[in-house]
Amino acid sequence: MAVSFDHSLLPTSRKGPRAALQVMFPDALPASLLDLGCGNGAWVRAALEFGISDVLGVDGGNVKRGQLLIPPASFRSQLLSEPFFLDRKFEVALCLEVGEHLDEADAKTLIANLVRHADLIYFSAACPGQPGQFHLNCQWPAYWQELFNQAGYACDDAIRWSLWNVPALEFCYRQNMFLARRDHVRAGHEPRIQPVIHPEMMGFLEALSTEDKRSRWLRQVEEGSQTVSWYLSVPAKAFGHKLNRKFWAR
Repeated sequence: MAVSFDHSLLPTSRKGPRAALQVMFPDALPASLLDLGCGNGAWVRAALEFGISDVLGVDGGNVKRGQLLIPPASFRSQLLSEPFFLDRKFEVALCLEVGEHLDEADAKTLIANLVRHADLIYFSAACPGQPGQFHLNCQWPAYWQELFNQAGYACDDAIRWSLWNVPALEFCYRQNMFLARRDHVRAGHEPRIQPVIHPEMMGFLEALSTEDKRSRWLRQVEEGSQTVSWYLSVPAKAFGHKLNRKFWAR
């Protein structure tokens, strides 16, 4: 299924991804990197600038070539809800804030596509209640952890805490990211990744709630929900406040 997603609204700055990559690979760069669900390619572009030359971004649906931040040769159009194989493996794969955009019925296919191409995978997906475009399957990390476990991968969220206070990176990545590693012995026996909310997301949700309440109130006012005396008195009060502000601003 092609996702109705406006990629022009995605961040184009590589500042966040560059800061994250320094934390994700502090000692040595991977020889190759795959970004599954790359969008406009911001993370792939950052990887190229960081010094990882063998990169590929994959995304499906309506990604326009003119929106790409990477060379066309580093991009492949492919529906992520369908099984596919690129005829090679990568040292590391990324799949960041992607899983929530697919139907729940396609979740196992997404994970299968990832584990088919890398033994080391950085993954994040929107939690329940997280705002965003076309969110269909918002889940806590333990949901995705179980799917990785079924594929023979053990998971941990140490990277989440390493990125927690990196302000250049959007809070959704800092909140949701974890690492999945092929390990048939430990898979399913490691601690469950706990559901947490980043303080910046709490502030964002509170701001949205306040704005939503204000919008609803203004709509009610426009629809005539207040008393007649309220509508008669407000213009005079507002005009008085306006004059006071103008006077004190001098």
